[in-house]
Amino acid sequence: MLPQFGLTEFLLIATVALIVVGPKDLPLMMRKLGQFVAKGKAMAREFQSAFDDIAKQAELDELRKEIEDLRRENALTQAVDELKKTEADINRQVMMENPLPEPAPEGEEPPAEITTDAASMSEPDDNNAADPERRADKV
Repeated sequence: MLPQFGLTEFLLIATVALIVVGPKDLPLMMRKLGQFVAKGKAMAREFQSAFDDIAKQAELDELRKEIEDLRRENALTQAVDELKKTEADINRQVMMENPLPEPAPEGEEPPAEITTDAASMSEPDDNNAADPERRADKV
């Protein structure tokens, strides 16, 4: 924070400078002082712009990271969608080859499943060999 100077302070400094430097060298000294202040302001501007560039770079890095994360999410979403599509195609093909049985109407019971026992699949014994009806039933 700069100190506050009023008109009387500037007049006092100008009077002291006039007495110490002299009227002949005072314009040269004021020019040098102006150049010094201009260089100081230029350095302050450059310093400020460097900080601004650093802040912009940090912000850009953060934005790049967010964009990369979104791209990864998008790729992941696309992969999941492709897997779901493939699953649906496979399910559709399986259902075409092996359709589900129609549900039984409410009043009726579903038909009993046909089971095959080892006993019914065995060879006819000698007692049943003479009876052609039984042999036809078992085969």
